[in-house]
Order: sequence, then C-alpha cells, then structure tokens
Amino acid sequence: MLKDYSDKLDEINVKMLAITQDILEANEHILSGLQECNKELLDNAKNKLKNMSARTTDIDNSIVKILALYSPEAKDLRFAVSFFKMSNELLRASSNTRTFISGLSNYCTELDETTVKDFAVPMQKSTIECLSNVVKMIKSTSNDEIQEFFNQIVISENKTDEYYELLQDSIYKKAPNIDDFGKFTKILRALRKSEKIADRALDVGTLIHFAKIGGKLGPLE
Repeated sequence: MLKDYSDKLDEINVKMLAITQDILEANEHILSGLQECNKELLDNAKNKLKNMSARTTDIDNSIVKILALYSPEAKDLRFAVSFFKMSNELLRASSNTRTFISGLSNYCTELDETTVKDFAVPMQKSTIECLSNVVKMIKSTSNDEIQEFFNQIVISENKTDEYYELLQDSIYKKAPNIDDFGKFTKILRALRKSEKIADRALDVGTLIHFAKIGGKLGPLE
C-alpha cells in the first residue's frame, strides 16, 4: 500500500474516532443531566455536538478523493465504503442525541424518581456501553477484540430495547387520565432517542466489523 494512501486512511480513522468520542461524551453528560435533571449538564452535552454535519461531510469528501485517486480494491475498498456509510450513521446518532437533549430539557421535571432510576438511567447506560464499544472497535487492530466489542454492542443494544419497553409500560401506567396522554407521549418520544442512538451505534459497529474483518454486510447472527 502506498504510504500517502495509507496515511489518508489513517486520517479518516482518526476523524471518525474523534466524532464517535464526542457523541459518547455527549451521552455521558446526558446521563448525568438525566440523573439530576440538570439543564446545565444537558447544555454541556450539546456543546460536544457542534459542527457534526461539516465534520462528517469532510470525511465523505476525503473518502471520495481516495476512491477517485487510488481506485482501492479488496480490503481497502471495503474499508473506504464502510467508513463512507459510517459517517452518515454517526451524523444520525448525533442528531438523535441533540433531539434527546432538547426533549430532556423540556420534560425531565415531569419524570418521577422511580421512572428515572429504574428505567431511563439503565437504558442510557446501555446506550453509553454501545458507543463505548464502538470507540474500542475503531481503535482496535485485533480481529478477536473487534469481534468481542461487537458482541458487547449487540448485547447492550438489546438491553436498550428491553428497557424502553419497560419504560413505556411504566409511563403509561402513571398517566392518570386521557388529558395527560399527549404529554406522556412526548416524554416517551424524547426518551426513545436513547434507544435510537444505540441502534445507530449497532449500525456503526456492524460497518466497522465489515471494514476490518469482512464477511457479510448486515446484522450478524
């Protein structure tokens, strides 16, 4: 592989890692903000998501240049195409995170302590586990480690689904009358973004797995 080409791939990997780490840190701030219903912490989370569209577009442009200049084949082409798709999934994860922050800012005071402690916080912790393992996958050069980190993402993403279903049941049971239905639906819509972020993390993990290990592009059995 040409050194200049290899360096460009490394640069893309570094930029992708930085974006993923910022999304992870934003969600860690969200967890603290959720536990304390602290809008200042939620604002700190939002600060981690600045210029995401420009940053992912920069990655896309770099990949397009690589495809045009070097015409990569086999594993290198797999890497470039996978990371091209990843930038879009990370942008969606960032958008979900930003929407989650806005929803919590509007509705965290409406959540009772039990709902937060038993459902919302564990769900967000599982989402953070998903993102943390994506970061580890990007950093790793070991196929065995990458596979293990991916398996952990699958487990954590399943947990977010389970917690959201329990959260949904809990909140609906607390709606005392039909007049509150709209408010509780908005709260659920906000909290669902945590589950959606985990979905995006799984999609990114799948793409990293394909880029670095190969196999079939899509959910793995």
